[in-house]
Amino acid sequence: MNNTAIIKGFSRLKKEQKMEFVASRLENPEKFLEELRSFWHSDPNLQKKLDEFSENTITNYYLPYGIAPNFLINNKQYIVPMVVEESSVVAAAAKSAKFWAERGGFHATVISMVKLGHVYFTFKGDSDLLFSSQSEIQEYLVENTAHITERMRKRGGGIIGIEFSDMTDELEDMFRLKAAFNTVDSMGANFINSCLEEFSNLLPQYLFEKKIITAKEQVQIVMAILSNYTPDCRVKCFVECGISALDELQDSMTGQAFAEKFEQAVKIANTDPHRATTHNKGIFNGIDAVALATGNDFRAIEACAHTYASRDGKYKSLTDVRIYRNKFRYILEIPLAMGTVGGVTRIHPLARRSLEILDNPGVKELMEIAASTGLANNFSAVSSLITTGIQKGHMKMHLKNILNYLNTSQEEKDRLMNHFIDKTVSFADVKQYLENIRSGIS
Repeated sequence: MNNTAIIKGFSRLKKEQKMEFVASRLENPEKFLEELRSFWHSDPNLQKKLDEFSENTITNYYLPYGIAPNFLINNKQYIVPMVVEESSVVAAAAKSAKFWAERGGFHATVISMVKLGHVYFTFKGDSDLLFSSQSEIQEYLVENTAHITERMRKRGGGIIGIEFSDMTDELEDMFRLKAAFNTVDSMGANFINSCLEEFSNLLPQYLFEKKIITAKEQVQIVMAILSNYTPDCRVKCFVECGISALDELQDSMTGQAFAEKFEQAVKIANTDPHRATTHNKGIFNGIDAVALATGNDFRAIEACAHTYASRDGKYKSLTDVRIYRNKFRYILEIPLAMGTVGGVTRIHPLARRSLEILDNPGVKELMEIAASTGLANNFSAVSSLITTGIQKGHMKMHLKNILNYLNTSQEEKDRLMNHFIDKTVSFADVKQYLENIRSGIS
């Protein structure tokens, strides 16, 4: 078979045909097909729904669904569902949550809820006239998209404002219409894009009718699309305690020493982009896990936050630490566009259950939960880095993955887990000890 040939008509094949097509390229097609079917849901109606989430679907891909208890956020107790494959993430979140629950918990507030979209267009006319007509254009566009925004407006959202930008210093004849939206409890991507595409149809006609341009060809729409950069859809959360309350985090380090070293670590992340990238990844260990569990778009969330971390021209930490009046405060401020309605949040059965577990939060509350989980994971990571090192705890959790990879029996697992309880874990050491067990040496 020529594996470089263009594949035509694949999307029109039935599911079984797609599976067989892929299987035919593998060494053991029957075993592959058996494995694919083993991950199908036993309820055919639910499986059909899962298949329709994406395209060319041939099976389901499982990820662990875990729970981090003891999250006290704004004086309300939560158990937080987290979907993540990385060892130690849920454990780190739970450990941090328990520590802070005994010290007042997480304090979170949503600063603003504005989401953005743009229409990019070339304009060959009088730009002064375009800008002076901005308020009239806004009124016209809002009025003529009322049929699209009606349901959103009934829920308290809709179009907030419209403004033009001149981009001709960088791109010839290029202008931008920026629209701001409130999408209430939905992430709102489809709503925003529908509005923007209608703006694209309406704008040239309006400019021509009002004689802002003399020919429709003077305006050419390039594209209309929402922006995943939403710096004004932002949440802030923090934890705080007296310095002495940090004493118990490390036997060999006082709370004052811990706080000062922690502060140094955050300053490094604010100075060195290499460290900032990994530092912020620790935040997304928590946020992404909550986003996946609740059916939210973690890719959009990450893209936005990484841009926000670079807003001053240099990639920096998304967190800050303050030591004042014998107190330690750790703060995360982050743009976080999420939704609790629309998309798969209510269609995917576990996404729906995740929201139930969280007591069916509105979007503001979900933003606060996700941000708090991110801060919890990051606090655990930085705490480990400045005390025992990251590998000790991480590799202990990773030990189970190593044992599964090595196909150990339950008896072997028990012996290995007990052996490494007070030792540093490495793949080579685990493999060697397993070989010793199997050969009767250990």
